[in-house]
Amino acid sequence: MGHSMGGMSMGDGVPSPLYLQRLYWTFIGIAIGCATVVNVYNQALYRQRILAASRNVPSPAKPRAVLPSTVATISAIAREFTSATYPLPLSKRLRWTSPTLGRVSTVLAELVLVLLLCFYRLNPNDQWQWEDIGYRTGYIAAAQLPLVVLLAGKRNIIAFFTGTSYEHLNWLHRWVSRILFLNVTIHMAFWFVGWARYDYIKVKLTTDPITQRGFAAWCILLWIVLSSLAPARRWNYEFFVVQHIITFVGFFAAVYLHLPTEVKVWVWLSLGFFLLDRLLRALVTLLINVSFWNRRTKASKVVGSCATFEPLNGGTTKITVENPSFHWKAGQHVFLSCHGLAPLQAHPFTIASIPADKKLDFLVKSKSGSTKQFLRHAENMQGLQQTSGDVRQRHQRTVILEGPYGRIRPLRQFDSVFLIAGSSGATFTVPLMRDIVSNWMEQPPRRGGASSTSAFKYKGAATRYIRFVWVIKSRSQYVWFASQLETVKADVQGMRDACYDVEVEMSIYITCDELLGGKDQTAERRTSVDPVHSLLEQVKSTQSQRMEYEKGAIELVSVSSVASNSDNQDGPVTSCGPNGTCCCMQTIDDEGRAIESGRQCHCQCGTDEIQTINAQTSPTRGSDSKVEDISEVSTDKKEVDSLLDHSAIPVLSGRPMPRKLICEMLEQALGESAVVVCGPQGLIDDVRRSVVALSDERAVHKGTGAQGIYLHVESFDY
Repeated sequence: MGHSMGGMSMGDGVPSPLYLQRLYWTFIGIAIGCATVVNVYNQALYRQRILAASRNVPSPAKPRAVLPSTVATISAIAREFTSATYPLPLSKRLRWTSPTLGRVSTVLAELVLVLLLCFYRLNPNDQWQWEDIGYRTGYIAAAQLPLVVLLAGKRNIIAFFTGTSYEHLNWLHRWVSRILFLNVTIHMAFWFVGWARYDYIKVKLTTDPITQRGFAAWCILLWIVLSSLAPARRWNYEFFVVQHIITFVGFFAAVYLHLPTEVKVWVWLSLGFFLLDRLLRALVTLLINVSFWNRRTKASKVVGSCATFEPLNGGTTKITVENPSFHWKAGQHVFLSCHGLAPLQAHPFTIASIPADKKLDFLVKSKSGSTKQFLRHAENMQGLQQTSGDVRQRHQRTVILEGPYGRIRPLRQFDSVFLIAGSSGATFTVPLMRDIVSNWMEQPPRRGGASSTSAFKYKGAATRYIRFVWVIKSRSQYVWFASQLETVKADVQGMRDACYDVEVEMSIYITCDELLGGKDQTAERRTSVDPVHSLLEQVKSTQSQRMEYEKGAIELVSVSSVASNSDNQDGPVTSCGPNGTCCCMQTIDDEGRAIESGRQCHCQCGTDEIQTINAQTSPTRGSDSKVEDISEVSTDKKEVDSLLDHSAIPVLSGRPMPRKLICEMLEQALGESAVVVCGPQGLIDDVRRSVVALSDERAVHKGTGAQGIYLHVESFDY
C-alpha cells in the first residue's frame, strides 16, 4: 500500500478506492442520522408528555394522534425485533443466550458493508486482480479508523447525537475493531498470496520498509483484539487500560508510516477525535475538581473533594461526598479516584443518591485492588465515628471525580415504570424511583383543570405507577437503602392521602439461587475491575468459611441459628423447601398469596454475610477484639431483623417471576410503560425475554389497545 492508487480506476465500471472511502462514510452518516432523528423525536415526545401532565391531561403517555400512533406501532415492532434473544443449549447443564438481534444485525450490517466495498466489481479468484484487492482493502481499512476512535470516547460525539452514552456503545467499538482486524488481515493476505507465487514474502518482510510497517501494524492490532477479549479485560483491568493505550499509539504510528500520503488524513482525523475527547474530559474534570471554578464549602480542598468512607455489611464501602460541585441526573455514574489509597486508578461508580440529597453516595463492593483498599480504610476509620468532627475531618480522603456519565430516557414521561435490580444494582434503580417521586411532589394533585406551565418550565411527571423489585442474596443488604425506601413509601402514602393519583409498590426477594445470575458481569459499576453494579454478588461458600474457621477465625453463630437449633435441629437448616431444596431457590409465581401466607425462610442463606463480615479483622486488631467482633455481629443481626420485621415493604424468600410481575403492571397501564433492569446476566436475559414475549402476545400498538413497552438494560460490561 506504499504506492498511491486512490484516484485511479481499476477497470471499466470499477470505482476508485477514494470514492469507496467516501461511500463508506455516507452509509455510516445515514445510520447516525437516522438514530439522531429518533433521538430528536423522543426528546420532543418527552416535552409533549410532561407538558400534558402539567396541564392535567388524562393519560398523557398514551398516543392519540395519527403520527404518534404510527410511530408507536413502528417502535413496538422494532423493539420486539432488536431485543429478541435465543437461549442455545450447549449441554445438559450449560446454556448460552445469544446476543440481541439488534446487536447481531448492527454487526452484520457493518461486516457486509465492509466486505461489499472491499470486493465490489473485483474477482478474488482472478490472480491478476489480487493486487487491486490488496490496495482497495487497505484504503477501506484506513477509512474505518475514525469510527473506531469515535466509538471509544467517553465524551462521545455519536452518543451525543443518538441519545445514548459511551458505555452503551463500547460493545460496538470492540466489534468494529474486530471487523477492522478482519479487513486488515484480508488486505495483508492478498499481498502475501501474490508474493508467494514468486517466493517473495521473506524478501519483502526483510527489505521493504512499507511492508515491515504494515506487518508491524497488523501484529499490534492482533494483540489489541486478543487482549480486549472479556477474560483478558477482567483478569486485570488496570493492566488492560495501560497496555491498550500504549499499543493504540504504536498501532497508529505504524499505520501512519505505512499509508500513502493521500489517505493519511484518516489517521489525522482519528487523532483529532481522540484529542478532542481527552481535551473535553480534562476541561470538565478541572471544572468540577478545582475550587477556582466552582463554589465550594470551607472544608473542601483546592483540588478534589473530601470524601468519607463507611463500611457496610456484605463487604461494601459507602463513600460520601458532601456538596458536590456539579449537577447530575438519577442513574448516572462518575469515575472516582483516590490516589491516597489507590494511586493512579480511577473506577466508575453509580451515584446512589439524587440531586435533592445535596451529596454523592457510592456503594462500592469490595473485590480487589482499589475497592479492597477503600473497605480496609473504612474499617480502620470505623472507630472514629464517635469522635469529634475535627478528628473525623482529618481522616477524610481527597477524591477526584470525572463525569457524570450515563444516559437514559427520562422515566417520568411513562405512565407506568417497572424497576428490577439485583443486589447493588439498586444503586441504579433506587435513585430513578426517588427521582420520579420527587417530581410527583413538585406538581399539584391531578384533580382536573389546566395549568399555565410553560413547555420549557414544566414540572412533575406523567408517571402514575411505579413497581419496584429488589433481589438480594443477604438480609443485611436491605440496610443499604432501608431509610430511602421507607421514606418513599411514606411520601407516596402522604400524596395518596392528598388525592394524588400515584402509587408505588415494592417487594424485596431474598434468594440463594446462583443460577439466577450465573457469573456476575455487571456488578460494580461500574468498575471495570469491579464492574460499581455488582449484582447478586457471590458470597463466600460454606466450604471456604469452614476453612477460615479451621485456620483460627472466630466461630460465630447467629441468633436465628441458635433459636432454630434449640428447637428441634442439630444444625442449620439447609433444605427448608420442597424435595430437599432451599426455599430461597423457589420461584414465587404468586406474590400476593406468598405475602398473605407470611412465607418466611428458615435456612441460613440470608444471614451468612452478617455472620462473617465483622469476623474479618483488620491487621491492626488482635485477639482482644474477638469479643467485640461477636458483639458487633449480634448487633448487626438484630438491627437487620428489626428493620425487616417493621418494614412496610414485603420481604419474600425466593426468586421473582419477572414476566408475571411485568404483566400485572401492563394490565393496569394507561399509556406507554418502561421496564428498567440492572443486574446479572441471568436476570437481564429473563426480563428481556419477558418483555419481548409480552409485547408480542399483547399485540402492542397493533389494534388491541395494549400500550408500548420501553426496555432499558443497564449492563456495564467492559
